[in-house]
Amino acid sequence: MTTPFYATREEIKAELDVKETARSNARIDRALADATESVHGLTHRVFYPVLATRRFDWPPRQGATPWILRLDANELISVSSLTSGGVTIAPGDFLLRRGDDLDEAPYTRIELDLSSNASFGGGATYQQDITVTGLFGYRNDETAAGVTVEDLDATETDVNVNAATSAAAGVGALLRIDDERVIVTGRSLLYTGQLLAGSGLTNQNSAVVVDVADGTGFAAGETIVIDGERMLVEDIAGDTLIVRRAWDGSTIAAHTATTAIFAPRTLTVERGALGTTAATHTSGTAVVRWVAPGSVRQLCLAEALTDLLQGRSGYARTAGSGDNERETSGKGLTDLRARVYTSHGRKARTRAV
Repeated sequence: MTTPFYATREEIKAELDVKETARSNARIDRALADATESVHGLTHRVFYPVLATRRFDWPPRQGATPWILRLDANELISVSSLTSGGVTIAPGDFLLRRGDDLDEAPYTRIELDLSSNASFGGGATYQQDITVTGLFGYRNDETAAGVTVEDLDATETDVNVNAATSAAAGVGALLRIDDERVIVTGRSLLYTGQLLAGSGLTNQNSAVVVDVADGTGFAAGETIVIDGERMLVEDIAGDTLIVRRAWDGSTIAAHTATTAIFAPRTLTVERGALGTTAATHTSGTAVVRWVAPGSVRQLCLAEALTDLLQGRSGYARTAGSGDNERETSGKGLTDLRARVYTSHGRKARTRAV
């Protein structure tokens, strides 16, 4: 996996209550990859941030305004370096603009400050005269997602994290640790350091109170594992976890006190993702998660769910019976696709990616 998804494997599982097996995981990941590409095709843009160096002809063969470089599909979030004809243009000598002139990403053109002496051109030929290094994409919206709990070298691909990261980072998520971006490609269980306290648990769905030594060591939304049963932590009250039993297709069972509690806090990641460089990180380093636009995430979820449900039925899902029976193929997606295209689709200039 070299690019993130706009929704995660765990979000799909929550919608479908799919038992976690290697087979179902692979099917879900394929559906999410396809759904993410479908979003790209519909909107004619890539939403996640990519650190890259890209080159542009100057002047372009179709002609141009002398002080404006139009980026077309190469939307920008920020610029770290701009050169033309091998000459560096200082940050104060250019402006980042977008079609509606709002002062926020994604930027669709670079304009030279007409009060400066900067200029485009000057290379031996017009080909790839301008070089832009920066963060390309739609927007770099991020949210705090816990911390690492071990030192990392530049090659390790299994990262131990705390409860907050475990709850926030599903498979397909894009995370940033210091300046390095990583993509979560898998998760495995790690001992939480705590045991089931109190009198244990009975094998009843109504037995939803899990006593622990320290409730601050867990996070709402995290999955815990006791013996072979998975439980979703829905809330925390002091040192008591309120859980949903038999989560993720597991089987409810009785559990005795002092049984070890595990959680999926070891993340398998793609290091140095999206143009960043793998580096060392100390234990306790903050982890932040990139957040896709809400409607884009929802469309990715819907497309993947429809794909999975259609595939299970051999693409022959029907609703009703008798004369009223009709084929259902995710037709409810039409309105959602239209809304996403209206709010986030590129509709001007060159749209090909």
